[in-house]
Formats: sequence, C-alpha cells, structure tokens
Amino acid sequence: MPVSILLLTLNEEQNLPACLDAISWCDDIVVMDSFSSDRTVELATKAGARVEQRKFDSFAGQRNFALQHIEFKHEWVFHLDADEIFTEALFEEMEKAIRNPCFDAYNIPSKMMFMGKWLRYSGMYPSYQVRLTRRPVFQFKMVGHGQRADIAVEKIGTLHEPYLHYSFSKGLDDWFERHNRYSADEARASLAHRLNEQVNWAGLFARDADQRRLAIKGLVFRLPFRPFFRFIYMFFLRFGFLDGMAGLTYCYLVTTYEFMISCKIREIQTLEK
Repeated sequence: MPVSILLLTLNEEQNLPACLDAISWCDDIVVMDSFSSDRTVELATKAGARVEQRKFDSFAGQRNFALQHIEFKHEWVFHLDADEIFTEALFEEMEKAIRNPCFDAYNIPSKMMFMGKWLRYSGMYPSYQVRLTRRPVFQFKMVGHGQRADIAVEKIGTLHEPYLHYSFSKGLDDWFERHNRYSADEARASLAHRLNEQVNWAGLFARDADQRRLAIKGLVFRLPFRPFFRFIYMFFLRFGFLDGMAGLTYCYLVTTYEFMISCKIREIQTLEK
C-alpha cells in the first residue's frame, strides 16, 4: 500500500502496541514524538518506525512540521493518533480511493469507544476529520484545540469506513487532564470567534459536512447555557440514551467539558477587564 503513516505521540506506551499492530501493513511509519518520558520511543523504534521528536505546540503545528520537513516514502500520508486503531475495512476502502484519486485529501469518520462498546448515538457518529492527505499540497490549521484542513473543500473527498477511537484508554484521570487543557484552547477560540466573525447562517445548510460543523460551532459559541443544551442534544436529540449507561456517562462527561469551557470564558473576560 503506497501510504505513509504519521503518528503523534506523548507517553503512549500503553496504547502504542495495539496501534502499531493494526498498521503493520505500512512500510513507512513516522512517529512524531513530543519528548515522551516513558517507553514510547523504545517501542516505536523496536517496531521499525522512524522516530522524530519535537516539542508540542499544537496538533496542526506537529502535523504541518512533519509534512514540511520529513521525507516520507509515499505521496499519501495518513494521520493517526496512538489511541486510534486502523481497521481492515478502512484499509480496503483507502486502497481503492488512492488507486485513482479524485481529491487531495479525504475525510474519515471515527467510532468513539467507551466502557467496552461503540457509542453509536452519543458518540455523534459519523463525525469526520481529514486524515488522509496528499503531499505536498496539504496543510492543517488550528481551530480551538484541534485542527482542520487548510485547502478548498472541493478538493476533499470522503471515505465511509471508520477507524476506532479509544479516547478513554488511559482512564478518566488522563481524559480530564487533557480536556482541562483543551477547554482553555476552546475558550480562547470562542472569544476570538465572537470578536472577529459573524454567524455563518448559510453554512448551517451547506452540503459539505465540515462547513456545516464549523457553522454550527460558530453559532454554539454564542449560545447561553451551552452545557445544558449540549446534554439535551446528545442524550435526547441524538438518541444517546440508546447507548445505555455508557452513553449517559459519556454525555455527562462532555457536558462537564462544555461547563469547563464556559467557566474559562468567564475567567478570561474577568481578567481582561
């Protein structure tokens, strides 16, 4: 398969073996490590991956640096995190797509895995991110704590087979630690959006899923009682209750994350007065 894989890591010795095992078909795995203090680098090297290290600044920054400064073996690069598992069905669909490509990048859905099950409803499936990109025409840009494609939407296709996302694989303590950092990024992004951009009403009805998601996010940035409405949306309107106790727990966790963002927005506004 003529695809390289870029894998971002920071202290991922727990997740890395399963992740690497699922991509054993790849002959060019590059691990961009943020100076892990555990056995991440050792495990990656032992598995035959190339390891590069760079201090983490942002997800977009790490990926863009790799795309600009690392010599990949293949034209196509798949972007993966250590808590994500590649599936055989995705491999087969990706192989067909790049055989006669019509796009320079592809959106790919993920399945959120929690408490031993797939959160089919509360996990907001299918939620898409650009993960397969063609060099050298592609780069990312930061949005909140994450990243999105920085190319025209008409150059982005869609694959329908998902990868598996084990966001809670290192436990709730790790999840809360990460989302404490993410909430600060989202709070700053929310305030910047309110200051510099208007609600994209037309984008709410766009055909492109990524455009719709960004337009909805811009509207949500302005809503009061965000945590309450997020829970109502996920648990009732998206049928999260059908995921049972796992769905209820996940909805509460995401609501807590929204509350953290709201608190940090108020904190920033107070400090700026």
